[in-house]
Amino acid sequence: MTKLVFCRKYQQELEALDFAPFPGPKGEELLNSVSKQAWQEWLKHQTTLINEKRLNVFEAEAKKFLEEQREKFFNNDADVEHAEGWKPQA
Repeated sequence: MTKLVFCRKYQQELEALDFAPFPGPKGEELLNSVSKQAWQEWLKHQTTLINEKRLNVFEAEAKKFLEEQREKFFNNDADVEHAEGWKPQA
């Protein structure tokens, strides 16, 4: 049986992640509030941000930026960063 979670991005019950994406409380929070679909979309978005902004993910400033963007992404905030020239899908 597939485990479901109420996804904060999509505001509905969807398939849950198989395991916490990070150790500790933050990973548990994401495991309990983000769907597998939303997580996969975040990974694609994160990769775009890393490439477009040429982020060094080993730098504290880049990590902080990605953490902030991840929260905005899952909360559907209007000011989440996008790639240059990005247009929302119709």
